[in-house]
Amino acid sequence: MNLRLYDTSARQIRDFTPLTPGRVSIYLCGATVQAAPHIGHIRSGLNFDIMRRWLAYRGFAVTFVRNVTDIDDKIIAKSADQGRPWWAIGYENERAFNDAYDALGCLPPTNEPRATGHIPEMIEMMRVLIERGHAYPADGNVYFDVRSYDGYLRLSNQELDNLRQPESEGETGKRDPRDFAMWKAARPGEPSWDTPWGPGRPGWHLECSAMAHKYLGAAFDIHGGGVDLVFPHHENEIAQSRAYGDDFAAYWAHNAWVTMSGEKMSKSLGNSLLVSEMVKHWRPIVLRYYLGTPHYRSTIEYGEESLREADTAFARIEGFLRRVVELVGEVEPAAAVPTAFAEAMDEDLSVPQALAVVHTTVRQGNSALTADDKDTAVARCAELRAMLGVLGLDPLAEPWAGDTGAGGRGEELRGVVDALVSLVLEQRQAARARKDYAAADAIRDELQRSGLVIEDTPSGPRWELGGGGPA
Repeated sequence: MNLRLYDTSARQIRDFTPLTPGRVSIYLCGATVQAAPHIGHIRSGLNFDIMRRWLAYRGFAVTFVRNVTDIDDKIIAKSADQGRPWWAIGYENERAFNDAYDALGCLPPTNEPRATGHIPEMIEMMRVLIERGHAYPADGNVYFDVRSYDGYLRLSNQELDNLRQPESEGETGKRDPRDFAMWKAARPGEPSWDTPWGPGRPGWHLECSAMAHKYLGAAFDIHGGGVDLVFPHHENEIAQSRAYGDDFAAYWAHNAWVTMSGEKMSKSLGNSLLVSEMVKHWRPIVLRYYLGTPHYRSTIEYGEESLREADTAFARIEGFLRRVVELVGEVEPAAAVPTAFAEAMDEDLSVPQALAVVHTTVRQGNSALTADDKDTAVARCAELRAMLGVLGLDPLAEPWAGDTGAGGRGEELRGVVDALVSLVLEQRQAARARKDYAAADAIRDELQRSGLVIEDTPSGPRWELGGGGPA
């Protein structure tokens, strides 16, 4: 079966055919580093990390470019408010984003260019567009003439006569209010770079067009980002790049939001949940499971209860893996994922359907363990590790190996907990031996209230972490 992806520009799922056989190029609109990331920000990077991993599993050599927007109105405003250099704010938050990507197990991009490192490329793009009549300078600004490009608004499926471009301070001299700024004239106290049309700084849309061209060329396979970027950002990127002469992206993929109370998670709403804080209370691998397992085009309505449910579901997966490893030692991932899993992933990266295969495999493996069918249990474990590896969720592989949610001291603290729980279980066994079943049941119930699952096996009682909260 061929991979199929939903293409926003076509508004339908299409067969995916790369421009170059065996190779896939992806440009993802990355962070605007005006603040530290919340889980809504990081979802996009995580969704496209899963896309990248699946393409690699399917045998493609993947070039993955994720940019950093390190200059914009919000960064400049924060610089003025805080009395700090704009670049210091940008770099601090860029590091916070990379820490968040790393914490949730995202692979590093092939290239991660910063906007301010590509001013010459932007100047060259503007020069060509002005010469071709697609752009014009005015009052130190440079604007794109939207009426000069016939394909404008096809991505967002809007009508030009109904369009209202977002307005920005200082954008004077427009021939048409719907034209958008490629370059913004310098203002007192703000950072600026010299150009043939006067000093200033780049517009957001120009940055991505220039960087995509430099790192991926005139044509590449997939352009990704959050659904909120379709207009104006991606629409304006297309206009600039294709008017410049690039074919630009062949497919457009957009992930949905993480919402709270039905509203997009954002700083302006004051409802963001910073990744740096979330990982103090929830295991990073559980956060990845929570954010990465819904379909990338489905909105996630954040709630503590749904996160606890994700924790419980992932604990069942880990529990099976741990039981097999305790029984036979390390089991290597299978060479191939089950067919049903592959079919789900090939159909627009349908992770929820693929996850159903994961949980079916866990149930089959647990049944095999109960029946003392070691060979079947090991086979299911190998398949499970292969599937989890594609999703970046294999707890036995890097970066998760040895992590039990204790901030890098997982194995050490698990040993301490194991010793304490073993002592309590010995007391329970002693109560059962003297037929004091009420005391034995009370000990078991108290352990379960503490978040532990106790299982009586032929070789004695064993424990594992259950769901219901941070580990």
